[in-house]
Amino acid sequence: MGKPTDSAWMARALQLARRGNYTTHPNPRVGCVLVKNRRVVGEGWHVRAGEPHAEVHALRMAGDAARRATAYVTLEPCSHQGRTGPCAVALIEAGVKRVVVAMQDPNPDVAGRGIAMLREAGVDVVVGLLEEEAKALNPGFISRMTRLRPYVRMKMAMSLDGRTAMQSGESQWITGPHARAEVQRLRASASAIMTGVDSIIFDNSRLTVRASQLALDDAEAIAERQPLRVVVDTQLRLPQAAACLREPGRTLLATAPGHDPQRRARLEAAGAEVVVIRAGGDGRIDLTSLMRYLVEQELVNELLLETGATLAGAMLDAGLVDEMQLFVAPTLLGGEARPLFALPGLTRMAQQRPLEILDIRAVGRDWRITARPERRQIEA
Repeated sequence: MGKPTDSAWMARALQLARRGNYTTHPNPRVGCVLVKNRRVVGEGWHVRAGEPHAEVHALRMAGDAARRATAYVTLEPCSHQGRTGPCAVALIEAGVKRVVVAMQDPNPDVAGRGIAMLREAGVDVVVGLLEEEAKALNPGFISRMTRLRPYVRMKMAMSLDGRTAMQSGESQWITGPHARAEVQRLRASASAIMTGVDSIIFDNSRLTVRASQLALDDAEAIAERQPLRVVVDTQLRLPQAAACLREPGRTLLATAPGHDPQRRARLEAAGAEVVVIRAGGDGRIDLTSLMRYLVEQELVNELLLETGATLAGAMLDAGLVDEMQLFVAPTLLGGEARPLFALPGLTRMAQQRPLEILDIRAVGRDWRITARPERRQIEA
């Protein structure tokens, strides 16, 4: 699994990879460190798609010192020609003698080929060092490659009595400024933000990252990119004057077959990109098909779901939620306010939906609960 000092150098590579948290979509976050005679001679990380990969940045920094060095890479070096050349070839040509890889590429079409290429060239390769930490860096890329759907992170803000808005739809603001800044970071790290059309109608949400609510270094990192906006709108009810249509970046409007073509034309003229997704038996958009579409277009690794009770419940019912970020404010909205989820048909304790709590921490005056749905069913 590698020498004791290998872990320290790989930890540095992981630290570098995190610098691409907001910018690499749809590529994975990758870091690389080149070490020779117990000192770093080169390091780098992948910044954005279409630009040099982490290994190339590290090799350029190292120059001739890369010969006989050890490379620590958080993801298997690529073996194919894309918008940039294969990194495995670059490492071989630079004369690197040893490569330590945290995890194999999850893409089934290329997995293992870069490692094989290095070994065939006589390079000593170690695989699996700090693998779990490397996987945690790229849950969306792994999900897209292995499950053909994005990693879905649901964000909800609620009162202590589990309510998200008043009966009228008024919801600003339940949580405080610290929690809202955390939400901006979640948005910035996502490939796409998805909501239902009712949320737009009630709140006129822009679905953008607001740099003014982020620390300066974070704001600079995300200044050039806004996540894709995805609005689920079965009947094309999105107002043409919706704020999200006037913001920088793209707004994808997912609708079902049988919509009004004139209404579609008007929305497209207003800036929406309308895509037709097949409907389920209830006439609503098949959410699994929508997730597949986003992956097939190579658009989305991580999707942040910010929506109301109906779509949130439907995504849970479809088994499409991987992680929940629940912000809880120390306030009460009362029994007539809107609930967190619409989960009809739960009439017995045996039907409850268990969650695994991963983390609970204070965020300003509020609390953030990180949880994930348990895949097992409660037994009767």
